Amino acid sequence: MGGACFAESRKCVLKKAVCLNSSRQRERRKAELIQELRQSHALSYLLVHAGMARSTFYYHLKQSRKPDKHLEAKKDILRVYHAHHGRMGYRRIKLELRKQGRIINHKTVLKLMQELGIKSLVRAKKYRSYKGEQGKVAPNLLNQNFKATLPDQKWATDITEFKVTDKKLYLSPIIDLFNGEVISYTMTESPRIKPVVDMVEQLESRKPEDKPVILHSDQGWHYQMLIYQEALKRKNIIPSMSRKGNCLDNAVIENFFGTLKCELFYLREYKSISQLKKDIKEYIHYYNHTRIRLNLNGMSPINYRIHSLNST
Repeated sequence: MGGACFAESRKCVLKKAVCLNSSRQRERRKAELIQELRQSHALSYLLVHAGMARSTFYYHLKQSRKPDKHLEAKKDILRVYHAHHGRMGYRRIKLELRKQGRIINHKTVLKLMQELGIKSLVRAKKYRSYKGEQGKVAPNLLNQNFKATLPDQKWATDITEFKVTDKKLYLSPIIDLFNGEVISYTMTESPRIKPVVDMVEQLESRKPEDKPVILHSDQGWHYQMLIYQEALKRKNIIPSMSRKGNCLDNAVIENFFGTLKCELFYLREYKSISQLKKDIKEYIHYYNHTRIRLNLNGMSPINYRIHSLNST
């Protein structure tokens, strides 16, 4: 082979080097690439430029010709992953597959997901509503004790912001700390107090009037307002607030916002507020009724609540 062919073989191998080096399966993929390029380049030159021993090449070539014993498992993993729009990580995929009758170890699921090139997404930052003391600040009654033994003992709320082109959307939900269920929410295009009060007013059919419940928030200006605190009082709800600047005091709802944005908002590029509102409404229904959670024994929030109440 002449110098021109030598240079061309080097170019062909290096052209895909970046994607090959980024994978745990790079050696096998590299061997597959070398096999593909053997039609027009000498094997010895390809092996030199790929940095691969001849024995290693033939080993991976032989392995690639064997039937994939995990083929059906990979199909099932992809089916579950895409059915949930890429929202599930390996642990929840394992639980979902077990519910469907496929017994598989979570480490195997992780390995196969890595081979398939799929993974869950990262968390995101939140909208900050603190503007100093604007009214009455409530004591921190939870003190990071987020565990509730029954529904409607402890709730949490906050506001998050979504940016769509030159507009913004604000979501204000209440989550039951017993099972993470979203029990009330409002959406608005400006961070006003009325939607926050409306969110509380929607709870009328949810909570027994003779049973007080703690509603925890940060020290955002909405929650310091008299109109909001009066709405809580009418519903027999006791306010609780995080310490100033301590996001861990309201970690549960922070995690919900991160999950929602990663599993919905960042999966597509939104052009309109109306479409985002529609998708958030559908996602919250999915989150409450369908999305399984590891800390709820592989059940959705509503299924866990029903199961727990039927067990008592």
